[in-house]
Amino acid sequence: MSKETGKAFDYKLFKRVMAHTSPYKTTFYGVALAAILLSTFAVISPLIVGEIVDEAIKKSDLDKLLFLTTAMAAVLFGQVGSQLGFNYFANWLGESVIRDIRIILFEKMINFKMQYYDTSSIGVLVTRAVADMQRIGEIFSQGFFVIVADLLKMLVVAVVMLIINWKLALIVFAILPLILYATRQFQKAMKKAFIDVRAQVSNLNSFVQERITGMKIVQLFTREQIESDKFREINEKHQNAWLKTVWYNSFFFPIADIVSSITVGLIVWYGGLQNVTNIAVDEYGTIFAFILLSGMLFQPLRQIADKFNTLQMGMVAANRVFKILDTESNIPDTGQEEVDHMKGTISFKNVHFGYLEDEEVLHGISFDVKAGETIAIVGATGAGKSTIINLLNRFYEINAGSIYIDNRNINEYKLTSLRKNIAVVLQDVFLFADTIANNISLKDDSVGIEDIKNAAKEIGVHDFISSLPGGYQYNVKERGTMLSSGQRQLIAFLRAYVSNPSVLVLDEATSSVDTYSEQLIQKATDKITEGRTSIIIAHRLATVKKADKILVMDAGHIVEMGSHKELLKKGGYYNSLYEAQFLAEEFA
Repeated sequence: MSKETGKAFDYKLFKRVMAHTSPYKTTFYGVALAAILLSTFAVISPLIVGEIVDEAIKKSDLDKLLFLTTAMAAVLFGQVGSQLGFNYFANWLGESVIRDIRIILFEKMINFKMQYYDTSSIGVLVTRAVADMQRIGEIFSQGFFVIVADLLKMLVVAVVMLIINWKLALIVFAILPLILYATRQFQKAMKKAFIDVRAQVSNLNSFVQERITGMKIVQLFTREQIESDKFREINEKHQNAWLKTVWYNSFFFPIADIVSSITVGLIVWYGGLQNVTNIAVDEYGTIFAFILLSGMLFQPLRQIADKFNTLQMGMVAANRVFKILDTESNIPDTGQEEVDHMKGTISFKNVHFGYLEDEEVLHGISFDVKAGETIAIVGATGAGKSTIINLLNRFYEINAGSIYIDNRNINEYKLTSLRKNIAVVLQDVFLFADTIANNISLKDDSVGIEDIKNAAKEIGVHDFISSLPGGYQYNVKERGTMLSSGQRQLIAFLRAYVSNPSVLVLDEATSSVDTYSEQLIQKATDKITEGRTSIIIAHRLATVKKADKILVMDAGHIVEMGSHKELLKKGGYYNSLYEAQFLAEEFA
């Protein structure tokens, strides 16, 4: 048995899924009523056919024929109406449930700490939020309610068979164990197959999503053939997983058809034998009715097997979605302090941190930043510069020590209050597939288009934006691919500027831009840092030289601290870094 759900049918998991139908009780009971009506109308039809044969056709009673035919039409209309209501509202209920769960899932995911995304596949998460959700919806539209309706129909059919002719009923019931056994084996095999299918779908989604996102790297390093070969391998596994389900279906359904045909043959043989030998009352209509009723008994078994597979796939999907919902990976938002504006004093007190449990990145970092002061953080790659920024925003929880803003531990602030006062411009700028205006305001209603334009004019990027087709309404497409890296940096800088932050953080924000863009950003930096605490992780000399204080980091330690001139006089690590990295730039 698979470890995916722990058992063939996990009742606790099913109960948890069904709990999401509680806001839609009226619809739920309406679907249940439609299922009952479907079963009733389905059984009445064969009985009317039997009556037509025995009471109307054999006795040449036209009035009876007209009455029974009219009754049959009424039953058929009732059946069609019940089927329509059943299909529509079962699907409506399923879509409503997955809409609600998807909202809960998305809200859960957007509050996960960054560490969760460091170790999680984006493609898998997309599969959970989209494809797996649709499978959960099918529990209602094609699984649970259909199974209940079919089981109810079978029960009613069995009772009616016993009432009208118990001997013929026993013949039919004698065949049932065979089809039930085959159905059970089919369900077990399909469950394992569908778990494999979902795993392969996740792998395929992850692979495609990653390669499309990194297509530039694929083509730059001429890996087209290598990635194509990998894709063929993954795609083949996906195909084989689905073919396994096709094989099981191809094997089971012909067996079900043969058993059904044998049953019909036995009904005709035994019923005919009874009538020909005058053992039973001469009721040919009963034979006709039994042929139709046996089909109603066996056909649902086939459907139940198929729909049970749908139910199981939905349960597997639900199990995976609920695993994410049950994941505790949130930054504890227990702070009560909420402020509109901060002065901007920052203190790190003996802060220890590691992304992995046994690999510490920061080793007892301590420093102070006064309100309105600009500090630069320099050091080799991997020294821990960006980690300081991540901890200041509480993207990760520190292992030991304390971080203070305005003499208050950052844990005491509400997360939204803390982060809205800190604006960060990253080296790797992320832009949404939306207009420039929406990428700047992030659809904040308090930031109007005039605010954006005025801010753009102040930092000197209004002309650049206005030159684009549509200006501020220009759609930058996914990840801002319609803009150069320098232009994306300008948009990100303007995004930070319009938020009017208490603390500004530039994380290597000018390391990949052209000279003209850097001049614009440098002009904006000078303006926005006036009277505002700024932390700048910089590779460019101009920014470093203007800082009030420079923190020099190496391997998770602050090895030196001071102004540009003070550090050069020391002739230590910063001086070596300056000569190796900055001096050539200064005289270029």
